[in-house]
Amino acid sequence: MLDERKLAILRAIVTDYVSLREPVGSKALVERYQLGVSPATVRNDMAALEEEGYITQPHTSAGRIPTDKGYRLFVDRLGAVKPLSAGERRAIEGFMAGAVDMDDVVRRTVKLLAQITQQVAIVQYPVLAQAIVRHFDIVELTAGRGLVILVTSSGEVSQRNVEIGDAPSDSIADLRARVSTVTVGKSVAAAAEALGKLTETLPKDLENLGATVSAALIEMLNAGTSRVEVAGVQHLTRFSDQYETAIKPVLEALEEQMVLLRLLGEAAGDDVTVRIGSENPYEPLQNTSVVASGYGADDQPVATLGVLGPTRMDYPSTIAAVRAVARYVGRFLK
Repeated sequence: MLDERKLAILRAIVTDYVSLREPVGSKALVERYQLGVSPATVRNDMAALEEEGYITQPHTSAGRIPTDKGYRLFVDRLGAVKPLSAGERRAIEGFMAGAVDMDDVVRRTVKLLAQITQQVAIVQYPVLAQAIVRHFDIVELTAGRGLVILVTSSGEVSQRNVEIGDAPSDSIADLRARVSTVTVGKSVAAAAEALGKLTETLPKDLENLGATVSAALIEMLNAGTSRVEVAGVQHLTRFSDQYETAIKPVLEALEEQMVLLRLLGEAAGDDVTVRIGSENPYEPLQNTSVVASGYGADDQPVATLGVLGPTRMDYPSTIAAVRAVARYVGRFLK
């Protein structure tokens, strides 16, 4: 366990390296920070930090830079996450205010995250299987044709055209009420199961119509999604000027939807998860960090969003931005 002085030196090295993108020397630390000790003591503490694997010296004559282990301790020991300014909060609200549907919400969210953090932003579309059924309806369109409508807590509005034959309006209203009773307020999985049981208990005059509507609904309930949106790829130039070894592997990974879903997958909770460098499960991305959070209504995450960037990212600001955007999108879904 590091004492408070060594932790202060590590925090200073991380802060300077993130800001200046250059190895940090003991002289710079003494000049910029009120550490209350001599330069010789700072050098000794830096040597101890290096021996324990928290910092490293990239070149013999250079200063030190944080390692993945150093960044991890820095993140774990953050006293507080830097709050967003009033201007940043207004920008989030203004940017998201005009969203008209879930596709629009996702597109706005990914652009907003990339803009605020200056990193690559990734937003997963809501996973329908984790959502709650909010509304169900059957609408008569023309003779023999109807429209089944499903609205969930994830913001998804799904529609299917169905054949309703010559079913009278009162039969359609009866089925609408029965289906609403067993689906609204339940999870998608529970609603699908309830629909299966409902079709077995319908009166004879509703059997055919009920089977048609239930089949369409179950298809909609089981549809789910594994799509993601990405924005801010231009920020990859901040990684390094070494295209083949640093940027190209990240670009290739960003083209793989399953890789992105895996990156976001472990951040299913409603708070922020940070994975640094070698902690990432996908080897080509082990020179990056991922800051991600689940989002959804009523503290029930239905998908995940986050950012990917170099390990020398501004963690306090990035964590604050990801958390704030996730919570705002969650309020939109209510």
